[in-house]
Amino acid sequence: MATYNSEAPTLDTYQVVVLAFSEFLTVAIHTILYERQLYPRTSFLAARKYNCPVRQSRHPKVCRWIQDAVAAVEVEMLKCALSTVSLVIHAPPPSSAPLERYVFSTAAFPSVPSSELLTPFTNNPPPTTDLPEQFRATITKLCTLSSALSPLPQDCSFTVVAELRDDPDIQAPLRSETPWIAAAPELQKQRTNAKDAHEENRDQQRPNVGKDLGGVRTTPIRNLDSGVFALEMWIEESAGKFEEGICDAEGSSLA
Repeated sequence: MATYNSEAPTLDTYQVVVLAFSEFLTVAIHTILYERQLYPRTSFLAARKYNCPVRQSRHPKVCRWIQDAVAAVEVEMLKCALSTVSLVIHAPPPSSAPLERYVFSTAAFPSVPSSELLTPFTNNPPPTTDLPEQFRATITKLCTLSSALSPLPQDCSFTVVAELRDDPDIQAPLRSETPWIAAAPELQKQRTNAKDAHEENRDQQRPNVGKDLGGVRTTPIRNLDSGVFALEMWIEESAGKFEEGICDAEGSSLA
């Protein structure tokens, strides 16, 4: 039977891969909120994860929101339904324009039937991996890059956005019993593999679909590759960030 050690996971089943991703996503979200000062830094406590100093929010409601968001992502990941997960930072009202996207691409994760989530992979992965070291390096670089971005205005908000794989058989989890709601059209990718002509025509009639994806400045964070765990991460700064006058598009580069 598969076992899970958060510090040195054995990536022998798809469920363990998803658990490792969920745990890392939780740490990354806390890190971004701290580095981008979405909340006062005094509201975070010092902790350690992956043998690395990290920050964790002390506010119960913030922690619960992150926990619930990651749990909802995990449900869809176990269905092999997601291609990316993003933390999106929005400008304060009334604009609420997307300013920054922190993208976690899971498109290279394996796709397995629901009946085989606990079935060991046939390639017999080694008993230990260098995944904790890669997580540590990624969190360190995330801190460095995030702190180098131009400051955000006060009262920004954030949300988690999940993008479905481009598969006509995968449907958005927008039923009443799920925590998901449809993202703004600007943050939706136009589906190239629509289920039917009506869905394709609907996307074509919405000129704003996907206009805030990609950003005007993209900064790679890291590609994590540990066998079946293949994750790509990057930061997108949207046009809205510069239209808001928060920083100059000709400003200093992060490279």
